[in-house]
Amino acid sequence: MKSIKPGRGPSGMNAIGSLAAVVVGIIWTIAAVNMDAPAFFPLFGILFVILGVVQLVYHYKNATGENRYSLFDITDESEERDPLNERFGKGRAADAAADAPKKADGFCPYCGKSVEGDYEFCPKCGRQLPK
Repeated sequence: MKSIKPGRGPSGMNAIGSLAAVVVGIIWTIAAVNMDAPAFFPLFGILFVILGVVQLVYHYKNATGENRYSLFDITDESEERDPLNERFGKGRAADAAADAPKKADGFCPYCGKSVEGDYEFCPKCGRQLPK
């Protein structure tokens, strides 16, 4: 089964960067309040905290979640094994074989195009046909 997912490392690093934005936002807000700055200066700090928390949650879920989304990789379990899937309790090697569609006689299991002969790839969608 093909999946679209970034490496766990970039998502984890982005989560750490988001945590740093939250800390900067807290420090900014405290400093702006203590300096008797105009009212909009503490609002910048609060905005940093809110955006940092939203990004932190998003990137943490990307780094640890089973279904991650990114524009970086499109990988197949047989092409690239993800050892952290097994660490988080989801061994995908056995599941990938069970989830693979079976070739219906004369039809592509992915797009439904009629396929005659011994094609290895579907002429319509280009995906590799199961044996």
